[in-house]
Amino acid sequence: MHEILSSPTARRGFLGRIAAFAAGLTVVAPSGLPAETPSFDPSADPALDAWFAKIKGKHRMVFDAPEANNGMPAIWPRVYINSMDATYPGGTTAVVIIRHAGLGLALNDTVWAKYNMGSTFNIKDGGVPATKNPYATITNLALPGLGIAELLKSGVLVGACDVALTVFSAGAAQKMNMDPAVVKKEWVAGLLPGIQVVPSGVFGVARAQELGCAYCFAG
Repeated sequence: MHEILSSPTARRGFLGRIAAFAAGLTVVAPSGLPAETPSFDPSADPALDAWFAKIKGKHRMVFDAPEANNGMPAIWPRVYINSMDATYPGGTTAVVIIRHAGLGLALNDTVWAKYNMGSTFNIKDGGVPATKNPYATITNLALPGLGIAELLKSGVLVGACDVALTVFSAGAAQKMNMDPAVVKKEWVAGLLPGIQVVPSGVFGVARAQELGCAYCFAG
């Protein structure tokens, strides 16, 4: 596990932030009445609805990426699209939801260098912590179009968890004695172009499945 969550105190802090965040999302039913399943169509965020509306075609899959997993979340969607289109034509959509410790996949090289993402997320290059995002564009494999940035260019939908952005940027801010709000703003601005911030990663995975996506654990 990376440095921010390496100690029991840090883990308790992480879970505390998650609990506080979740408390703000709790739906309270009237006294004596069971809580109804919330409606997501439409949501309070038209931009989010427009992003999810891009999930189209006969074949749909969401790739759940809570870890970098040696870049597999940036590889498997391309394999899925290529093989599905070649075997069962009919329109294919791939969605990648980057969450939890997979967050580094979503960030650009400037943020990686400034905030030592290689150490934070235990991603190495040549045996040492990577100083830039090695999974933005992947060129050392025979299959073209690999990497989060390349997937985005080809129309793959990529979402980043807002809870992870909040928690990890706050941890980085504390470590570097910076304002958490300023750091989070910088991280959001440093997302690879085209990535959509979703309220939480688990929400993004669930909503994609509601819209007809099969599920693949990519992390």
